[in-house]
Amino acid sequence: MSEHSLEIVTLQRPRPSDTSQAAFLSAQILPGRGMMTLQITALLPQTGETDLLYAPSPEKARELFDSGPEDFPGNPSYLIGGAILIPYANRIRGAFSPDGKTVETTILGKTVHLPANAGGRRTGAERYSMHGLVLDSGMDEIGRRTTDEEDAVTAILRAGDFGGRWPSAAEISFENVLRSDSFTVNITARNVGEERLPMGIGWHPYFALPSGRRQQARLHIPARERTLVNDYDEVLPTGEVVPVAGTPYDFSMPGGKALEGLYLDDCFVDLQAPGGHAVATVVDPEAAYGLRVLGASPPIRAFQVYGPPEKDFIVLEPQFNWADPFGGQWRPGMDTGMALLEPGESVVYSARLELFAP
Repeated sequence: MSEHSLEIVTLQRPRPSDTSQAAFLSAQILPGRGMMTLQITALLPQTGETDLLYAPSPEKARELFDSGPEDFPGNPSYLIGGAILIPYANRIRGAFSPDGKTVETTILGKTVHLPANAGGRRTGAERYSMHGLVLDSGMDEIGRRTTDEEDAVTAILRAGDFGGRWPSAAEISFENVLRSDSFTVNITARNVGEERLPMGIGWHPYFALPSGRRQQARLHIPARERTLVNDYDEVLPTGEVVPVAGTPYDFSMPGGKALEGLYLDDCFVDLQAPGGHAVATVVDPEAAYGLRVLGASPPIRAFQVYGPPEKDFIVLEPQFNWADPFGGQWRPGMDTGMALLEPGESVVYSARLELFAP
C-alpha cells in the first residue's frame, strides 16, 4: 500500500457548550482511498462522544488495507467506514476470464474488462465486478476550506477512462463538508472524453448502532418497490421489481419499523422524494439516537441496504444505479439509474447526514 493511502484529513467542529443537543464533531476522510469516509464522530446526549460508523482505528485500518488481495487492493475499502463507489455501485456481471482476474461485458456497445473482485462464497458461485474503480485511487488535487460555520475538504480525480476499463473519460470532483448540524458528501462527475459516459455513483456507509442491539433499531426507507435477487450469496438481480407493501421489506411507514431478525441485502427503488430529497432514517431507540440520510433525488434512485442480523450496524447506501444496470435481465428501456453523459456534461451526487432525537 502506498504511504499516502492512509493519509487522513480530519474535519472538525467545536464541541458545543449545550450537551443536551446532538452535534457532529469530526470526520476522517482518506484521499488515498478514493475519498472514502473512515469515521464520523458526534456528541450524543445519552452516549457522549460516539463513533457513527462501523470502522476500526486508523492503525487497524492500515493493517486491513495492507492485507487486501494484491490483484484487488481496493476491496477492503468497502468493508468498513464509507467507501465512494464510482463509476458504478453494486455488481456488474460478465464473462469470467480464464485467469480469474476480470469479467468481460458490454457497456453502451463497447467491450470492457472489469476487475472480478467479488462473488458468492459457495462453491461454484459466480464472480463479478463490484463497487466501481476508485476504491484505492489517490487524488490529483486536494484543497481545504475552513470557516466559522463549516470545515471542508475538496479533491479532484482525473480518472480518464479508469485505466482503459470504461467508456469515454471522466473528471471527478469531491467535496466533504462538516457542519455542527450535518455532514455532506458532494461529488460531481464530468465527461471530458469524446464518447457518451455512463456514470453511477454511490456511498457505502456502515452506520453503527450505539446500543449494540440491532433487533430494536428502526429503519425507514421511502421506497415503494425493491428488486429481487437470486439468493443472498451471489445477490444477483433477477430483473423482477416488486412492491414492498404487505411484505417484511416495507420500511416506508412514518417512523419506519424495527429490523428484528430480518436479513437484508436489498435494493429499494421507486423512491418518494418530496422536496427533491429521498430521506431514509436509522433510529436506535435504546441510545436515543436518530440519523437522517438525505439523497438528492433524482439522480439518486436507490437505497441499497445491507444488514446481517448478527451485526450491530446497518449499511444504507444512497446510489444512482441498481445492481448490474446494463444486464439483460432488465426489461428493455427500463431506467436502472445510470446517468448517461454526453461530452462536456456533468452530473452531481449529493448525500447529507443529519442528527435528530427520536
